[in-house]
Amino acid sequence: MKKLVIAYSGGLDTSYCAVSLSKEFEVHAVSVNTGGFTKKEIDYIENNAYKMGVTTYKNIDAVTTFYQKVVKYLIFGNVLKNNTYPLSVSAERIIQAIEIIEYAKSIDAQYIAHGSTGAGNDQVRFDMIFQTLAPNVEIITPIRDKKLTRQEEIDYLKSNGIDMFWEKARYSINKGLWGTSVGGSETLTSDKPLPEDAYPSQIKHAEEEKVKLTFEKGELVSVNGIENDPEVNIEILNNLASAYAIGRDIHVGDTIVGIKGRVGFEAAAALITIKAHHLLEKHTLTKWQLQHKEYIASFYGMHLHEGQYLDPVMRDMEAFLESSQDKVSGDVTVTLKPYHFSLDGISSKHDLMSAEFGSYGEENKGWTADEAKGFIKILGNQNKIYQQVNSN
Repeated sequence: MKKLVIAYSGGLDTSYCAVSLSKEFEVHAVSVNTGGFTKKEIDYIENNAYKMGVTTYKNIDAVTTFYQKVVKYLIFGNVLKNNTYPLSVSAERIIQAIEIIEYAKSIDAQYIAHGSTGAGNDQVRFDMIFQTLAPNVEIITPIRDKKLTRQEEIDYLKSNGIDMFWEKARYSINKGLWGTSVGGSETLTSDKPLPEDAYPSQIKHAEEEKVKLTFEKGELVSVNGIENDPEVNIEILNNLASAYAIGRDIHVGDTIVGIKGRVGFEAAAALITIKAHHLLEKHTLTKWQLQHKEYIASFYGMHLHEGQYLDPVMRDMEAFLESSQDKVSGDVTVTLKPYHFSLDGISSKHDLMSAEFGSYGEENKGWTADEAKGFIKILGNQNKIYQQVNSN
């Protein structure tokens, strides 16, 4: 039979694809773990994959790859799409697509499939990566091509002896290192919030808790003085903060296909890390570094969201973002509270608020009063000329 690799998550869409395609192809199911999954959950997905008729199942651990190739730069850039969303799922899809197509090439598969619909962003991300890295591999997308409804998929699986209580899955949950997306009937409208029980983490703590985050050249190297790899620290921080139900919100944005989209998310570690890192940058970077970083990071996030990861301009922007982090080292103290957090302050040997040069609004040590008057006069010179020339 013809060899096909399917991007398999174990959800309804990919389960339909696995069952239907296994009737025609030798199906090799691949899941890419970009964080958020336990060994037990991975084993469960694997067992279900074989129930769907696949020939082989492989789980690729790409948590470190995901951090090194994508998450690190999202932190360096303090990337929040529309000032809200840390690109939890869209960032994952890029790495997942790359890992899956590389696996397909390694086993000489002629076909590759994914369960995306024709109305979302993932179809663009997967197809663009697949087409770029393996232009001779044919892409098959049953859900998109047949315009299937959720109920039609459920009926088909039941008719093939697969009944996994799909109707009870009210919400679509995508977990990863950089956050969890939550989709449901409420996110298909513009007016309804997600209910409390839709979010995967429920509040457990009411008492405030202080956490010390240590950054070295922009990377989170320790939590509360205990050093680990940055991706491990992100998971540790997420476990601490999700117990306070921190990081919940709903993102509204423009999709790649030109329609508005709405999705709930829970990203405690992502939001805290970005805000803490940004505070440290405000103390350690110059005015012009901060200004230019802001628009470059915005473009980086936009291109990543729209599947343009393989364009060389992304490497150019990553080089700038990494260079900007040379002095972004120090501690940030954060207070965790029910449903929110506060940034208490920073400590860094690169802090540009050094008292040696004066205290803002209080004491000047770097210039005289006459020097200040002369500076202000020259600074305002062009405005003064403009107003005099153009006054009536």
